[in-house]
Amino acid sequence: MIKYSIRGENLEVTEALRDYVVSKLEKIEKYFQADQELDARVNLKVYREKTAKVEVTIPLGSITLRAEDVSQDMYGSIDLVTDKIERQIRKNKTKIERKNRNKKSTSQLFTDAVVEEVEVTPAKVVRSKQIDLKPMDLEEALLQMDLLGHDFFIYTDVEDNTTNVLYRREDGDVGLLEVR
Repeated sequence: MIKYSIRGENLEVTEALRDYVVSKLEKIEKYFQADQELDARVNLKVYREKTAKVEVTIPLGSITLRAEDVSQDMYGSIDLVTDKIERQIRKNKTKIERKNRNKKSTSQLFTDAVVEEVEVTPAKVVRSKQIDLKPMDLEEALLQMDLLGHDFFIYTDVEDNTTNVLYRREDGDVGLLEVR
């Protein structure tokens, strides 16, 4: 059973919108064990230019299903995100179960629902590069990332000597991963 946490940013989540989200995401319940308690976090956002963004995150113990879509139509984005989540499950079910065979949290996560076999070409490392991490502050790291024209930048924080990663988000902003 899936519990839904639906949140709206710059919009009010009406009962009709909530019902639509739940009705669409209910179709993925068939892939999970009946006694499985799952939490689905759904973020619905509307930007100034009337663009709708839908994000769905479903934590499953040691793995997380996540999908997002941006379009001019909120309901269309909900449909597409649901399809993306379902495709992730169908594509990766066997791989996830094999990897987590000995872990109780995900060993019996999925049902034996019919899952189409998708031929997946494994990703391969095509280039390897060694780098020297230089101590710098956040501002300098941002500057370096921009100067290099990269979508990410790894550096050592000068204040606490931790390794951090800056990355360019799809919306153009920058995210920061801080290693603990």
